[in-house]
Amino acid sequence: MDYAIISHGPSRSFPDGDDFLTNAVREASITVHVGGGAEADTAKTAVLVELTTECLGVYTGEDAGKEGSNMLGFARYRNGDDPPSNLIELVRQPNSDEAALDAARAVFEGAGFQVAISADQQGRIIDRLVRPKYNDALRFLDEGLAAAADIDLTCRLGLGYADGPIERVERGGLVHHYEVSQRLFETYGTPGYAPARRAQVAKQRADNNE
Repeated sequence: MDYAIISHGPSRSFPDGDDFLTNAVREASITVHVGGGAEADTAKTAVLVELTTECLGVYTGEDAGKEGSNMLGFARYRNGDDPPSNLIELVRQPNSDEAALDAARAVFEGAGFQVAISADQQGRIIDRLVRPKYNDALRFLDEGLAAAADIDLTCRLGLGYADGPIERVERGGLVHHYEVSQRLFETYGTPGYAPARRAQVAKQRADNNE
């Protein structure tokens, strides 16, 4: 299914040269906005907006739980600076247009992605699941429960993870982890989202070196 890309800046989901960008057409009934912007267009079948942690409602407005239109949000999961994964989280509102939802799924699945549907809440599914786990692992390291290598080994062998939480969060970038966790903590107040000390240190060092 054809789609057009409208760029408002660099995209976390689709870095320069990504096949999804290069396979876009100039005009289509489905528009994909990347890089932090959106433009409503009721004449389109679907308008897709790249999100980070923000709600789709930032771009559509809200209406006492009745909100919904042909505009949907999406985010491609990416562990910090790692290459993007094959997962697209597609964000809908209570009254989102079903034809738009079907078209969005068709576009992303046609491009080879796996699609998960989520409600319009602050933060994406994976971040809300894994950020507390990363913070716990970093705190265990601070508390001296085990060395980083042993924490990672335990998760790989005991839980079947492809990699451990310390190596994953450090590879993705502790500053990125801080920024996502902090936004979730500010929104929900859940202690597990509060950035661990090592993430705070990394953020402060990055700010001091700017």
